[in-house]
Amino acid sequence: MSGHFNLAARLLHWTMAAMIVAMLFIGVGMVASVSQRPWLIDLHRPLGIAIGLLAIVRLGNRLRHRPPPLPQDLPRWQVVAAHASHWLLYGLMLAMPLIGWAMLSAGGYPVAMAAGVQLPAILPHDATLYAWLRDAHGWLARLLFATVLGHLCAALFHAWIRRDGVFSSMARGPRRRPAPAAE
Repeated sequence: MSGHFNLAARLLHWTMAAMIVAMLFIGVGMVASVSQRPWLIDLHRPLGIAIGLLAIVRLGNRLRHRPPPLPQDLPRWQVVAAHASHWLLYGLMLAMPLIGWAMLSAGGYPVAMAAGVQLPAILPHDATLYAWLRDAHGWLARLLFATVLGHLCAALFHAWIRRDGVFSSMARGPRRRPAPAAE
C-alpha cells in the first residue's frame, strides 16, 4: 500500500474542496442578498448536483483504493475522529444535493441545471415537507461547514505540528526518484 492517496483521490479531493467552499459562500450569499439571490441560485443548483455526482465517483474510488494508513502513534481517539469525520463528509456530500433536489421538488420549483435542462421532481409538491427539507438543508450546511473546518484544522495540525506525512499524502503524490546519472 502506498503512503499517498491515488491521483484520482487527490484530484477529486481538491476539486471538491474548492467546489464545497464555493457552495458554502454561495449559500451564505443567497441568504444575505436579495439582489444577488437569483443568479446565485442559478449557480447553486448545478454546482450542488455536480458535487453529488463527484461524491459518488469519489466514494467508488475510496472503496476501490484503500487510503494510506494513519501513523501508528496517533492516539486512538484521533483515529476514530478521523474515520468518523471522513465518513460524515461523504454522507454530507451525498445528502446535501439530494436534500436540495428533494426540497425544490417538494416546493414545486424546477431544478434547472443549464440551457433549459431540468431534473425531474423526486417528491410530490408538499409545502410542509418543503419547509422541513429547507430547514434540514440549512442545518446540514452548517454541519458541513463545521466538519470542513474541523477537517482543515486536523490537516494543518498534521502538516505543521505533527509533520507526520498525513497532509502530504493528500497534498502531493509520491516523490519520483531522480534518474540515475549516465556514466
